[in-house]
Amino acid sequence: MATYLIIGGSSGIGKSLVAQLQGAGHRVVATYRHTQVNVEGAGVSYHYADVSGDFSLDFLPDTLDGLVYCPGSIHLKPFHRLSPESFMEDYNIQVVGAIRTIQQALPALKIAESSSIVLFSTVAVQNGFNFHSQISASKGAIEGLTRSLAAEFAPKVRVNCIAPSLTDTPLASKLLNTEAKQGANAERHPLKRVGQAEDMASMAHFLLSDKSSWITGQVFPVDGGLSTIRS
Repeated sequence: MATYLIIGGSSGIGKSLVAQLQGAGHRVVATYRHTQVNVEGAGVSYHYADVSGDFSLDFLPDTLDGLVYCPGSIHLKPFHRLSPESFMEDYNIQVVGAIRTIQQALPALKIAESSSIVLFSTVAVQNGFNFHSQISASKGAIEGLTRSLAAEFAPKVRVNCIAPSLTDTPLASKLLNTEAKQGANAERHPLKRVGQAEDMASMAHFLLSDKSSWITGQVFPVDGGLSTIRS
């Protein structure tokens, strides 16, 4: 049995990952911000944390086998309608929040025999999409952080990143709130559907596990083929 920390584990991808890890018999320490989890299953505990500002993870166990940082935001607007403040708001949640989390969790991760950190980017970083400048700027930083930390923490702690395409989670609800939007977004992908939280959670689960013990410093597109296939 391993012990994992899931930041943003009460909805979307994080919630799905908590369920997968719990089902595999692991201990999960998860956080929530907006969506409070009232019922805790065996081996799962939830704690409040607001990663948009200063926060303390004083509930961490002494040893962690893995950490997954899930918080993010999706603001798709023309560049001229975005303020520098909105870029900084995204950066604080998606990058600074991850940095603060890793710095607090690193001592516990280093105690484990082998541990893993999983971060999230977006398919839009490596592929130019209209109106994605704000999210791409923050997630581009995450990809750079992934590779830098993988080099610095090796061989003790592995660091990898998942780059999803559009995924059906509460975060993306405005983009998928009609059948027309769902159909149009499905057609953009060679596999003809949008991603599900379980798709991303399964990849994160793999990257946490010993099955990925020779993988570090990588950014994995999980995007229905969008980034590499033209159909």
